[in-house]
Amino acid sequence: MQTWNWNDGWQFSRLGEEKAQPVTLPHDAMLAEPRGEHCASGINGAWFEGRDYCYTKRFTAPENWLAGTLYWEFEGVYHDAEIYLNGQRIAAWPYGYTRFYAYAGAALRQGENTLRVVARNADQPNSRWYSGAGLYRPVWLHLAPAQHILPDGVRIRTLSLQPAQIEVRVAASAPGCVEILAAGRAARQKTDADGRAVCTLTLDDALPWSCESPILYDCTVRYTAAGSAVTDVVADVVTEHFGLRTLEWGADKGLLLNGQRVVLRGACIHHDNGLLGAACWPDAVARKVRLLKNAGYNALRSAHNPCSRALLDECDRQGMLLMDEFVDCWYIHKTAHDYVNYFEDWWRRDLAAMVAKDYNHPCVILYSTGNEVSETAQPRGIGLTGRMTAYLHSLDATRPVTCGVNIFFNLLSSLGLGVYSDDKAKKELENTGKKKKAVGSEFYNNLAGLLGDKTMKIGATLHGCDVKTRGAFAAMDLAGYNYGILRYRHDLKKYPNRMILGTETFCNDAYRFWELAKKHPRIVGDFVWAGMDYLGEVGVGSWEYADYAPSFALGPGWLTAGSGRLDLSGAPLGEADYTRVAFEQARGPFLAVRPLGHKGKHSPSAWKMTNARRSWSWRGCEGESAHVEVYARAARVELLLNGVSRARKALRGDCQVHFKLPYENGELTAVAYDEQGRVLGRDTLRTAAPETVLQAQAEGPAAPGRLTYIRLRYTDGAGVLKPLERGHLLAQVTGGRLLAFGSACPYQAEPPQSAAADTYYGEALAIVMAHGDAPLTLRVEDGRRSVSCTPEKFVAP
Repeated sequence: MQTWNWNDGWQFSRLGEEKAQPVTLPHDAMLAEPRGEHCASGINGAWFEGRDYCYTKRFTAPENWLAGTLYWEFEGVYHDAEIYLNGQRIAAWPYGYTRFYAYAGAALRQGENTLRVVARNADQPNSRWYSGAGLYRPVWLHLAPAQHILPDGVRIRTLSLQPAQIEVRVAASAPGCVEILAAGRAARQKTDADGRAVCTLTLDDALPWSCESPILYDCTVRYTAAGSAVTDVVADVVTEHFGLRTLEWGADKGLLLNGQRVVLRGACIHHDNGLLGAACWPDAVARKVRLLKNAGYNALRSAHNPCSRALLDECDRQGMLLMDEFVDCWYIHKTAHDYVNYFEDWWRRDLAAMVAKDYNHPCVILYSTGNEVSETAQPRGIGLTGRMTAYLHSLDATRPVTCGVNIFFNLLSSLGLGVYSDDKAKKELENTGKKKKAVGSEFYNNLAGLLGDKTMKIGATLHGCDVKTRGAFAAMDLAGYNYGILRYRHDLKKYPNRMILGTETFCNDAYRFWELAKKHPRIVGDFVWAGMDYLGEVGVGSWEYADYAPSFALGPGWLTAGSGRLDLSGAPLGEADYTRVAFEQARGPFLAVRPLGHKGKHSPSAWKMTNARRSWSWRGCEGESAHVEVYARAARVELLLNGVSRARKALRGDCQVHFKLPYENGELTAVAYDEQGRVLGRDTLRTAAPETVLQAQAEGPAAPGRLTYIRLRYTDGAGVLKPLERGHLLAQVTGGRLLAFGSACPYQAEPPQSAAADTYYGEALAIVMAHGDAPLTLRVEDGRRSVSCTPEKFVAP
């Protein structure tokens, strides 16, 4: 089989408009649209306008292409995609997150051809988060012989580690013979009459894949068609990557990876890549996984849609476990034009496509059939839960199945007070552009912001919540609890065979979860909302001040949720250090300080534990009350300011303590002690010196076609960040292209594709791509200062 990257040479336009422009994939068409009160995407989609789009690519097909099997692989088209070849429709797929294939067939001509893709996104609102639009994931062209290995026709699973043994299943288009080579071992076998073969290989000296040691191997399958004139002529060759790993689960042992219990320290993530929008650049995905792993997480939840192949590849390479999730809704609308319109006819096909994409990836250890689907409180929905679980087991019996159930929502729904309903979705659409009362998830998010995170957690303890979830939980392998940690002890006792997974949790529950999980193997893991900030669902997790958000009324200008242990730029916040300590990935102590020098604040959110950050540079705020947080696994913590002890506090029932003291410039130190008074560690923050410079820091060298992230920072001469320094920056790139420029601020009126950006707590971020052999240079100025950054020599992509 031959495969070509099919991402260059496209012409793009709005559907119905003649004017087109050249684009390279991945391409997020929605990110370039205007934002306004009239836009029905609203709070969910950050008020971006929804349109329908057309992508066209002309190509020349040589004669040999007509003798083979030519097909395109679309990793994701948002959404309601239609594929035309020379005017003939060859494929259609409504769900915007599913990988699918389009076969050229008889529509292919020798010589000139035109491929046309229609992607629709005018049917707003169709998502509860920023979806992006268009050909936002890569496209590939495959040419296989007339008789060939079918797409996704090689499936590999580990049978045992001692000895290292794998099973390889091959599906070809016709009978023949397959030769399999994996990790130095070979096997040869004839297929059956349907072109299927199953081989078992014992691999000498092969090592297991794990989070700590993510070792991957290649498996190459050579297929020879039956009846070939020359029996040794290989008709088709396919190579797949795999990792040796076993997965077991049960009430007596918990979740076992390679025979050892693993506790999932998880983070929920959306599919967007921050300032790049939904465009699925592999470098951006690799960076996201790396940053989250550095923050102490060992698992990710693809919320709430099937993930990209890029995410699978990076989780494999970096040793990150993954829960791939199917969908956000079943048969009850959450937004007026969401997947409900296709669910009944398409759920089996979409689940099958998700499994086919995931099967060979060792990182995938869980499937989720949905998120906060209150249908699970109804007899119809309970039956559907069981059917979906059984269907996934029929496709892949090697992985458990869960579903994220908001326990309190299920009770409300059964009482007629559901957060989601078809009527509420319709009302939201009718109220577009009007001053309106919040409905659906917006109303509940606002309520949770006012009442705090305990709203859902205490609500989940009600007996009615148990009644309205136990049927669905019995129909899945792992019971997925969204915000139900206060039920854990009770339900472990009441349901001795139930395994509990925190499919969505609050940051401040990390310590409590970890201590429970150490004692109870049936508590499998925790997935915090959210690991990294994301576009859309604006303001749900934002603590913001008036000087950064001119209007606290959520409207155009608000861009992100503000909910993330890492901010939109990928920088870890105080919550990230707290989580690392809670999960015993670091002992601490770590200091974090809530910002000083700001007035007014957007309502704190249940999804934000704190807005503290690692800085003691609040020059000009002398005498203001400073709120200091210290995270540590210790008996007590002492706080010193400029060498003078200011307070000592014991840690009880959590790994954080809080102090308040008048701010003064200088050196703030936290010292952690054990029960015997011995020093376990210390952490120090220092005030930046008065002078200010604009500094540029590239995260790595540049390479043609690859992304380089460059962080712009106001610092003193020693590089200490100055979070109170503000500036409006202008960027210019030579030798490359500026893909995005902005900050981590949840409120950003300027689009991320512009060459201008405001700083946020002293920082901004530029994402650039080098072209050719010319040196890549980024020059940034603010009217008073300027800085140039030329990442070190180019490296091979």
